Amino acid sequence: MPHLNAEIIAIGDEMISGARIDTNTAWLSRRLAELGVDVHFHSTVGDTLSHNTDAFRIAVRRADIVVATGGLGPTRDDLTREAIAEALGRPLQLDEASLKHIESMFAVRGREMPQRNRSQAMFPLGASAIPNPQGTAPGVDAPSPREDGTESRIFALPGVPDEMKTMFDASVAPAILSLNHAGRHIRHSVMKFFGVGESDMEERLGDMIDRERQPRVGITVSSATISLRISAMGETVAQCEEMIASTRKEILDRVGDLYFGDGETFEQQHAVEAILREREQRLVVIELGNAAPLGDWLAALGDSPVIAGGLSLANVGELSRFAREPIPPASDDADDFAERYNACLQVVRKRFHADWIVMVDAYPDLTIHEGSVLPASPLTIHVCDPQGNVASQHKRIGGHPSIVHPRIAKAALMFLRSELKAAATK
Repeated sequence: MPHLNAEIIAIGDEMISGARIDTNTAWLSRRLAELGVDVHFHSTVGDTLSHNTDAFRIAVRRADIVVATGGLGPTRDDLTREAIAEALGRPLQLDEASLKHIESMFAVRGREMPQRNRSQAMFPLGASAIPNPQGTAPGVDAPSPREDGTESRIFALPGVPDEMKTMFDASVAPAILSLNHAGRHIRHSVMKFFGVGESDMEERLGDMIDRERQPRVGITVSSATISLRISAMGETVAQCEEMIASTRKEILDRVGDLYFGDGETFEQQHAVEAILREREQRLVVIELGNAAPLGDWLAALGDSPVIAGGLSLANVGELSRFAREPIPPASDDADDFAERYNACLQVVRKRFHADWIVMVDAYPDLTIHEGSVLPASPLTIHVCDPQGNVASQHKRIGGHPSIVHPRIAKAALMFLRSELKAAATK
């Protein structure tokens, strides 16, 4: 059977004005492609009822599936329900089950529900609610018969990304899969990598990222971290999982040296924490220069027993003063950075009762480049192990200012992971 096609509608004045970046549409496009749906149109419309109504009328005529985000809140400029009702020529009616859910959400928060929130339980006649376990705005699932006897299907979801993603994966994806694949199952697995650019990764993967491949392997990049999302469709869950396992093995055979873990939100700091927890060891980070992303990421792990603390210092002079140890000047012909810093690192390790240290020297100043590409800057990453041995890695990292600091921090985590792995084999 031919692939279903789709249109995505992003709703909100903030999208039209440019006040907010529309990340929902990009995410939905990837998800729909993984479900075998061809996305033909992206539309963006402001908070005007007539414009919303026109957008839905046009979309259902030309797309089998219409996924809209935004406009499901309780305020007067949230018009998605009314627009769908007008586009389909149906009245709105109250759904008691949805109203009870909304009331319960307010009760859990110790608040009385404002009368205005009743509007969130109104649905076009013939439509059904899409459950929202995280918020007060249920989604709308509305079939739309067409003149040629076929049917378009509208799925309206909240604009809040976390709510939208949860609802899409839990309710919309299975519904689309049922339409497109007669009730077959779908399973996903996300693998995370760091160490090369997207084009290099694609070259190493070869035909594995072909759009017609089954399972599909989608590639996305965020702040230099590469995610490979495997999407398998089959007659049974077991068949999906078997295909995913086979594909994972093939991916690891090709790029296993860059792999660090699984999951949408899993990052290298989580991998480092897991290793240190298993070994019952502690880590302290030292960041010199104009940023401290490692400290931020590790702090976000919460009250982790493996994180001893961190230092964010302006330069090596500040490190020397903190440790009360002089740092010898570098000689012209020596590459013994580890020896220069060794005494200071040992003092820091003892003060924090840490087993491991990772140090970045140093994050460059980005303000002087005013948004232009930053030339590759020299830096050194040091890792001190529990025995006091210091390994150093010299790198040059540049690029757009928005990516340079995270890329440096991720390179430091990659070097730390390699040293942790090496220590396990000694």
